[in-house]
Amino acid sequence: MKYSQQEIIQYVQEEDVKFIRLAFCDVFGKQKNISIMPDELPKAFTYGIAIDASAIDGFGDETHSDLFLHPEPDTLMPLPWRPEEGSVVRMFCNITYPNGTPFEYDSRMILKQAIEEASKEGLQFFFGTEQEFYLFQLDDHGEPTKIPYDHAGYMDIAPEDKGENIRREICLTLEQMGIRPESSHHEQGPGQNEIDFRYSDPLTAADNAMTFQTVVKAIALRNGLYADFSPKPLHHQPGNGFHINISVKSAYDQDCMNSMIAGILDKASEMTLFLNPLENSYERFGQDKAPRYISWSSENRSQLVRVPAALGEYRRAELRSPDPAANSYLAFALLIYASMYGIKENLELPEPADLNLFKAPIEVLANFRQLPGNLPAACQEAKNSSFIKKCIPKAITELYCSR
Repeated sequence: MKYSQQEIIQYVQEEDVKFIRLAFCDVFGKQKNISIMPDELPKAFTYGIAIDASAIDGFGDETHSDLFLHPEPDTLMPLPWRPEEGSVVRMFCNITYPNGTPFEYDSRMILKQAIEEASKEGLQFFFGTEQEFYLFQLDDHGEPTKIPYDHAGYMDIAPEDKGENIRREICLTLEQMGIRPESSHHEQGPGQNEIDFRYSDPLTAADNAMTFQTVVKAIALRNGLYADFSPKPLHHQPGNGFHINISVKSAYDQDCMNSMIAGILDKASEMTLFLNPLENSYERFGQDKAPRYISWSSENRSQLVRVPAALGEYRRAELRSPDPAANSYLAFALLIYASMYGIKENLELPEPADLNLFKAPIEVLANFRQLPGNLPAACQEAKNSSFIKKCIPKAITELYCSR
């Protein structure tokens, strides 16, 4: 919903809002915020709120530490888990230098630039996400353990599925915030859950992916649990995926789906560093429905890209390699650029791999390119990529490779 600055100020007064969180994220996608009081809101809209950026990953050092946060009124959301009396709201922010110049390492801005570039080409992208997470018990000191909240399996129900009410609370909280989950269920691993979202424009989808993890962690903690989004929380159990569904519309009534998928397949290895940014990320690949090979097929969950059985506006491609450690803004920006590359070059989609790659013989698998097998290999692919150099500031790539 579109809000004016004056409408936000009026809302804050009428709804007894006492704290306004100005949210942003570091280059790795970790959400940060500063809370301001209602009287500071006009100043925030007019001039921005200064922050010391020297302690934030990728944002500079002590010699040039001042940056300004400029809240976007359209992103206003209440935080329902906070006290109703003296309530709290949140807005995402644009980041600038003191002179008003956009901060080039603001990953949200990088996604905005990708959306703008696509619009110039007459292309409109839509993203829908599926995020998986584990619920673990806390110890006597309130610290996370690796003891799963339950031992249910895929799509089990209560009483085996103890996460049912937690997912319900998460979904209802998201609805209060104006975010619409599409479905939720117990996943394959013990204590593992998944919540899926309907498609939306890329910026909204990235904001919502960021918000989702915050909500899940807050609701879990309120129920005496810890929500773990790491790629592989338990060594012998399925990892957590961040499946990204993508579709595209052309202003020229062109069917771009095949070329879009071809572009993503072509740039998959080069993008992997930003889709799977932790060493732990690579423990997922090649098992429990997490792909290792660069391939596609219809309805086949052993592939990197799956085209689900869907028609009309629901026709889409599902990228299955990313995990929840990814910065959604950078991930979506790269997928837009890769898709645009495929469409602009009119790349031909390879033949589908209509077989189970988890069970295929070695001589068959030898015909497929593999994703990088570890973080150093992914770093090398990104550093050598002219595509990445064009899309992502060099300093961000270097930070990802030096973690």
